[in-house]
Amino acid sequence: MSLNVDIIETKVCYDGFFKLLRYKLKHSLFAGGWSEELLREVLERGQAVAVLPYDPISDQVIMIEQFRPGAINHPNGAWLWEIVAGIIESGETATEVAYRETIEETACQVSDILPISEFFVSPGCCTETTSLFCGRVDASRIEQGGIHGVASEHEDIKVHVISFSDALSMLQTGKIRFAPAIIALQWLALHREDVKAKWKLM
Repeated sequence: MSLNVDIIETKVCYDGFFKLLRYKLKHSLFAGGWSEELLREVLERGQAVAVLPYDPISDQVIMIEQFRPGAINHPNGAWLWEIVAGIIESGETATEVAYRETIEETACQVSDILPISEFFVSPGCCTETTSLFCGRVDASRIEQGGIHGVASEHEDIKVHVISFSDALSMLQTGKIRFAPAIIALQWLALHREDVKAKWKLM
């Protein structure tokens, strides 16, 4: 069965920090035929990269904490515990962004990287995809509580070095509310021994 989309009209509703498009469209139906004409707004966001920095020797992960305007009205507050993340700029690869963003946000160098997955963030309204990695770091070189980020981007990022077991406890109690961090920590819980064995041999 062939599934198709017929885009009848595209309108730019807003073009600033983000771009908001309105589509008039029809799409194939599983039962056959076409849907009615629909209006759908889509946020053009691009491709993001996220990295879970992990030290296999000390069994520690590096997490960051920063303000997020999308969480302003959340009862638990607008400062989220996250992992390193950033947007792919023109001419960059996902891997290059992973290395760059880790330095910018934690002042730490990634020495090796493993791909975890690629996923849509919120495909009902946004084009953004995230390429997720686990990056090998030396946690002893990271400043606990250090403040980092790119000043021109108004980043104010606090770095936390925590044990993997503490990170899992935070995950289980709901303190971590950032989807890439949740996915990465769950992946590491499943693959941790393999990751440690691989990186201890390098």
